[in-house]
Amino acid sequence: MTPLRIGIAGIAIESSTFSPHRTRLADFTVTRGDALLARYSWMGAPWTTGAEWVPLLHAVSLPGGAVEPEVYDALEAEIVERAKAAGPLDGLFFDIHGAMSVVGRTDAEARLATVIREAVGPDTLISASMDLHGNVSRELASAVDLITCYRMAPHEDAWESRERAAYNLVERLHDGGRPRKAWVQVPVLLPGEKTSTRVEPAKSLYGRIPAVEALPGVVDAAIWVGYAWADEPRCRAAVVVTGDDEEVIAAQARELAEAYWHARDDFAFVAPTGTFDECLATALASDARPFLISDSGDNPTAGGAGDVSWTLSRLLVVEELRLGKASAIYASIVDPEAVATAFAAGEGAEVMVRAGGRIDAGPSGPVAIAGMVHSLLPGDPVGGDIAVIRTGGLHVILTSRRKPYHEICDFTALGLSPADTDLVIVKIGYLEPELYDLAADWLLALTPGGVDQDLLRLGHHGVRRPLFPFDPDMADPDLTPELL
Repeated sequence: MTPLRIGIAGIAIESSTFSPHRTRLADFTVTRGDALLARYSWMGAPWTTGAEWVPLLHAVSLPGGAVEPEVYDALEAEIVERAKAAGPLDGLFFDIHGAMSVVGRTDAEARLATVIREAVGPDTLISASMDLHGNVSRELASAVDLITCYRMAPHEDAWESRERAAYNLVERLHDGGRPRKAWVQVPVLLPGEKTSTRVEPAKSLYGRIPAVEALPGVVDAAIWVGYAWADEPRCRAAVVVTGDDEEVIAAQARELAEAYWHARDDFAFVAPTGTFDECLATALASDARPFLISDSGDNPTAGGAGDVSWTLSRLLVVEELRLGKASAIYASIVDPEAVATAFAAGEGAEVMVRAGGRIDAGPSGPVAIAGMVHSLLPGDPVGGDIAVIRTGGLHVILTSRRKPYHEICDFTALGLSPADTDLVIVKIGYLEPELYDLAADWLLALTPGGVDQDLLRLGHHGVRRPLFPFDPDMADPDLTPELL
């Protein structure tokens, strides 16, 4: 039997159009050849028998600002060139995030899927795996044959979802052929911190998916929250149910879409919220330790610049921290110049640096930090060179490249113990699993930045209206799915 030939390609990034940060080629990790195949632990699993996987190109970046056009063009051109040179492909696994924005353009993933389709031809089955915070336009849904997304936020099932997309592709190539898709967008746009699957109503909405997927005539069912910090017409929730029974997939897509619409007023933040000053006062007065505060407006894993310094400026004037009566960790501020100064001085040295506010000046430009170099970590794979400066009871983490702080080891590698610290302030939205388990208590601070949780103050003008919550009194929409 001739083996199935399946290509692998994609560009994966989440891009805030409200952030002044720009994503360049150096921000991407680009893999080809065996390194690309090594990304996927399911290579060699029994269900892959009889398939030859053809690595084209995959590029992935930490979320950030919009991608520079020339960077996108170069990556797209190489994928297309490699797809054409690969020879006939039975299928293609399209591994994307779904919320990439390119400066001056809209609907980047639909464009990428369309040019790949042109390169591989109409007979090749394309299966896309996406983040549930991606956007599914009609053009994107039409350009692929199978499409699915994560079912958990936080995304503990990300690799499971990629495997499902690849598995469904192999199964259809063996005996299923091209399925139909029931696609419908839901005019709701909410931040991920209001749609976590840890809590209702998203918990129950996503909990319905396995039962839909198990119905005869259904291959996959998926709900997308959409991406709230890009200002494009495609930005809104979506539902796609894929399968062979047109009546069933259309009915199920409509039910899921209507359930999402009717729950729109029930979505709430995953944690208690407040201004940063309110959250800080509550944390200092609490006996819960460690007390975590999310600096949500500049979350780099949602697309924030990672150097908005306003929160840090507030911490530096807190008397309890200034006098060392309370301890805190602030993670983090990206500022290569400040890091270089700390490295030049060395551990234990007293330094004065100005940090942050160089990419996104926001309400506060660079802020002055005077203190002792607590620790230095050269060559972190994500953050580059990293320095910690202690001033009073506050430890400020400075990085030379944008880095999220999600795991305990991120802190202990710097000689910090968040479990033994009074307050841990992290540029993040909802807490990732290890920090969630660590927190004795937790507040979500509604802080400024390119991924501000208060969508109404960001100034969207490119989204399609009416759209909830921008138009809270809008009429019920027509949620009849379109069969693609």
